[in-house]
Amino acid sequence: MNIQAIMKQAQKMQKDVMKEKEEINNTIFTETYSSVTVEVNGNKEIKSIKISSDMEFDKDDIEMLEDTLMIAINNAFKKVDAETEKRLGKYGQGLSGLM
Repeated sequence: MNIQAIMKQAQKMQKDVMKEKEEINNTIFTETYSSVTVEVNGNKEIKSIKISSDMEFDKDDIEMLEDTLMIAINNAFKKVDAETEKRLGKYGQGLSGLM
């Protein structure tokens, strides 16, 4: 394989990776845990947090709510990571064939 073919293949791969990453960034990932629903985008930016209106809070419930929020947010971030790996992982494997 000549250098021009390698460069062309690398440019195509770069374009494909950028397209996939843009699609991931524009995707909303939703996670519901207990009475909390969190939405994040592919950049791991929180877009919304919703707490069920069925919940009644007193001071003792605040710690539980904080824990629930943390779990829901972390699970949403794991969904972003899993989707990113699923869609972009194949490009990392392809790079070894170019070297």
